[in-house]
Amino acid sequence: MSVLTRDEAQTRAQLLDVHHYAIDLDLTGGDETFESRTVVRFTVRAGTGTTDTFVEVKPAELRSVTLDGHPLDPDGLDENRLPLKNLTPGEHELRVDAAMRYSRTGEGMHRFTDPTDDETYVYTQLFMDDVQRVFAAFDQPDLKAVFDLTVTAPQGWTVLANGITEHTGDGRWKAATTPLISTYLVAVAAGPWHSVRTEHRGLPFGLHCRRSLAPHLDADTDELFEVTRQCFDRYHEKFAEPYPFDSYDQAFVPEFNAGAMENPGLVTFRDEFVFRSAVTDTERQTRAMVIAHEMAHMWFGDLVTLRWWDDIWLNESFAEYMGYQTCAEATRFNGTWTDFGVTRKPWGYDADQRPSTHPVAPENVEDTASALLNFDGISYAKGASALRQLVAWLGEKDFLAGINTHFDRHKFANATLADFIDSLASATERDVHAWADAWLRTTGVDTLTPHVTGDNGTRALTVDRTGTRPHRIAVGLYDQDLTDEGRLTLRERLDLDVPQSEPRPIGKLPALIVLNDGDVSYAKIRFDAESSKALREGLSGLPDPLTRAVVWNALRDAVRDGELPAGTYLDTARAHLPHETDLALVSGVLAFAAAQVTDRYLTPEQRPAALATLSALCRDLIRRTEDGDHPGLRLIAVRHRIDTAAHPDTIAAWLAEGTVPGGPELDPELRWRILTRLAVLGAIDETAIAAELERDPSATGQEGAARCRAALPDSEAKSRAWAAMFASDDLSNYLFTATAQGFWQPEQADLVAGYVPRYYAEAVAVADRRGPAIADAAGRWAFPVHAVDADTLRLGQECLATADPIPALRRKLVDQLDDLARALRVRGTQAG
Repeated sequence: MSVLTRDEAQTRAQLLDVHHYAIDLDLTGGDETFESRTVVRFTVRAGTGTTDTFVEVKPAELRSVTLDGHPLDPDGLDENRLPLKNLTPGEHELRVDAAMRYSRTGEGMHRFTDPTDDETYVYTQLFMDDVQRVFAAFDQPDLKAVFDLTVTAPQGWTVLANGITEHTGDGRWKAATTPLISTYLVAVAAGPWHSVRTEHRGLPFGLHCRRSLAPHLDADTDELFEVTRQCFDRYHEKFAEPYPFDSYDQAFVPEFNAGAMENPGLVTFRDEFVFRSAVTDTERQTRAMVIAHEMAHMWFGDLVTLRWWDDIWLNESFAEYMGYQTCAEATRFNGTWTDFGVTRKPWGYDADQRPSTHPVAPENVEDTASALLNFDGISYAKGASALRQLVAWLGEKDFLAGINTHFDRHKFANATLADFIDSLASATERDVHAWADAWLRTTGVDTLTPHVTGDNGTRALTVDRTGTRPHRIAVGLYDQDLTDEGRLTLRERLDLDVPQSEPRPIGKLPALIVLNDGDVSYAKIRFDAESSKALREGLSGLPDPLTRAVVWNALRDAVRDGELPAGTYLDTARAHLPHETDLALVSGVLAFAAAQVTDRYLTPEQRPAALATLSALCRDLIRRTEDGDHPGLRLIAVRHRIDTAAHPDTIAAWLAEGTVPGGPELDPELRWRILTRLAVLGAIDETAIAAELERDPSATGQEGAARCRAALPDSEAKSRAWAAMFASDDLSNYLFTATAQGFWQPEQADLVAGYVPRYYAEAVAVADRRGPAIADAAGRWAFPVHAVDADTLRLGQECLATADPIPALRRKLVDQLDDLARALRVRGTQAG
């Protein structure tokens, strides 16, 4: 499929004004295809003379095309481009009649049949360049138009869309006309939805999910609507422009690739956010943050839309920042920035240290395939961190004033980075353009290190900076608590601009100096010798969880940079996590300790002892929570105790009893987690997996069974799993991922050794056949991350040099191989 280049988009935008789409979809024709009829009204601008352009469509069958009443030859379709030649200035009407394929990869019109009740659902995901999988379009974000949509659906289905929908009889549904929106934001979701509706401030609100998830949605309806109302009201306090669409529906859809998608008036979420098993309050907080994130897009992304994909950060960084900030301000979930610090921010730090890094606002995004690669930790986490730093430097009042100027200037239109910075500059006398050049046009992570000089009582602090960005940070000075040896107390929090004009007096030497205390900047931090000593004893005694997040991130960075032994990180976790109260911190530290430290940075010979350390830590947490007062902490500990089990006896007994002694009872998520670990350890067989699948035949159960079967330490099971991923195209995106998650296990390195050299060529082939979504899954989940050795690195480098993987897979392989090279360096540092 041809990708759209920026030059082509600019040329077409200069030629055309697109006014209106009338789209008619028929979803009653079977399991493979649906009917798509589109009428597009557009104008060729005066002064262009006779000109040529093209419209995008990717049909199973292109039946007919007419331009201004004259038929065009469908055979003129060149891949996904239909030429429109000899267009004269003035108005034109294009009609396209086609049959389109349903998707099983979450791209275009995805079709899913629920194994629980055999009900079928479809929904669109048209982001970037997948509009053409559903209807013919001039598919670029700056050719906004008005959309009218009609859908014919099977009896008993409900059709949701960007506007309020009306059932006109005989399975026909009509959606209200949209305001001007970009093509990629058009949305349809159809099926026998379970729906819950209400109104807020005169606007219809709706929640929708599969019928089989109805009890679980109903259990959380009050919370979901409360968060939605709170965020909606808070945005109306922040933004002068009112919500610009006629309704606000939130649909939880199956097999969704992203977390959610900001379709105007119809936000789609992955339906794992309808919790059918026990979750922690941090997981509920994450869901609330995603609701806030997507709602922010209604203004920044939908009302005002990027002109070209080089400004994707304008969408995602803004929504990421607003999601965390608004959730903290407006809902009961006020610990969002701690979660951001320990989970999202490392995503940005890691991405920014790889060869694939790019500026938050890159200048050279040549085509849509390149743009798709920038939906990463830079555009989300680093960009949100940059905006948080901007607010600290600019002040929230001026920041919001600039944002509201931006909305007023560009509503229902498109804008660029230059437009955004100009709007901010109109609200302040500060040099926002210089700030943008330093923060948004550069790559890499600065490192800040404290340096203390002087005699005790007259100490002065200088912050050494490796890097080029200016930083406004807080510096926390902590003293030892005289009444509690394990506790550190805040003496003072200093505001500091880096680089400094002169050293900052700090009085007597503190026990601990924490740079970027409060985490409002984006930088790696280091500790002086005295601070490192204080942290060994007092990390868990720091009073603020956000400070502890900054410290844990610093320790994580030091491990990755080879400056802190991986075993020391484990020892620190073993000493301090049993006393930690913040769920996000416990979960984040355990995740890094298990997936990176234990499975990659330590050698296979060191791994059993590391697993034993993690298991002992989890046992301590489980004992600490026996009183039932900390169910979230206990759930995290139980999950990780399962995942780190080196022997099957304890967790097999839990499964047989249906409960962990003292709770919790085993819900489906915990049962499948135990079965997966037992499969890895060779303690179950196909009979046990089949029995559990009969007990839980849901979509999640199907994924659990696929994961377990791929994890069995049996050559035939491995062969079947490999063939399902790479020799067949039958697996959906979620089943491919589940199979990949089960396949590679460190305990089974010898068994799967022969598949490591096969991976590269077969991943290239499946990505080429199945496209970017499966390419992403193949690079993310099917990569042999356990194989930390020079041969795996060499084979990967040869693949990049000679095999020409599609861009989505190439990017994943570049990142995986850089992480692999880092793991080898970390091991080498420890060995030295």
